[in-house]
Amino acid sequence: MVLSRVTCPIGVLLIIFEARPEVIANISALAIKSGNAAILKGGKESSHSFAAIASIVSRALATTSVPEDCLQLVQTHDVIADLLKLDTYIDLCIPRGGNKLVRYVKNSTSIPVLGHADGICTTYLCADYPTEKAVKIIVDAKVSYPAGCNALEQLLVHEAALTTTLPVVAEALLQQGVSLRCDSASLAALKKKLDVHSAALLQEATDIDFDTEFLDLTLAIKTISDLSSAISHINTHSSHHTDAILTLDSVTAKAFLAAVDSSSVYWNTSTRMADGQRYGFGTEVGISTNKIHSRGPVGLEGLCIYKWIIVGDAQVSAEYGAGGKAWKHEKLTINPE
Repeated sequence: MVLSRVTCPIGVLLIIFEARPEVIANISALAIKSGNAAILKGGKESSHSFAAIASIVSRALATTSVPEDCLQLVQTHDVIADLLKLDTYIDLCIPRGGNKLVRYVKNSTSIPVLGHADGICTTYLCADYPTEKAVKIIVDAKVSYPAGCNALEQLLVHEAALTTTLPVVAEALLQQGVSLRCDSASLAALKKKLDVHSAALLQEATDIDFDTEFLDLTLAIKTISDLSSAISHINTHSSHHTDAILTLDSVTAKAFLAAVDSSSVYWNTSTRMADGQRYGFGTEVGISTNKIHSRGPVGLEGLCIYKWIIVGDAQVSAEYGAGGKAWKHEKLTINPE
């Protein structure tokens, strides 16, 4: 007998997205390439662009052997609740939008949902990491696109870096218009090191700041005493999207990479690297914090599943086991037909 694991489409995808009309082109291409059918529901914010792109996709499909109805385009809002009830016909739901949309979808359907509700990303700054490199990474993670789900929202700072690396990082962030919400230890250290004008811009952090996706030029800063505390804080307060450590010590870094329970975990780079195109996937359908099927940026491979195929010749299970035939598990090189 020959046992094979064969890639296959998931089936019918329901993609609900807000605002960004280019999503329809991305999803359509990925759905067709992976062999899936898709129901696409765009947001009212981009309805005219959505309709125009949908028309182009439809005309393009008409010139191919791909069935035109493999992509169903929906523009009315009142059908979402009904679509989310169709678990018999829809195999996977992918919401692309803000926390409110994703939470609504997850709470309103028994269809498996792929995606993430929040992007609370954290970086742990160790005292041994070079200041210049820390500034470069942290400013990019916070400032390059603060509304992105992979933007930095929390900076954990080892207590030994409070009076060395942190003041330089804080000054660079303040110059970029970032509002810094500091815990008591980091606030006291920065007020001593920064000039009067910069120190006056600092704010006291509250507990809720460490559970908030700001999506703006706001950053929460917390003092950390050791690696274990950093890992515990991230696993408790992050959204398991993307978290990073900045350190020169490989033992510390590898312990962090192994213990942080997030879909992407980095060593000495910006959380903004979390992106399907940057991972080499091409376009993506989104980023998943799920722990089954697909995790992290989801591209073409994430829209496929697999099935097991056995090709035999009248063998049956009763022939194997004690006193019977022995299993011969050998890897075979098989040319796909």
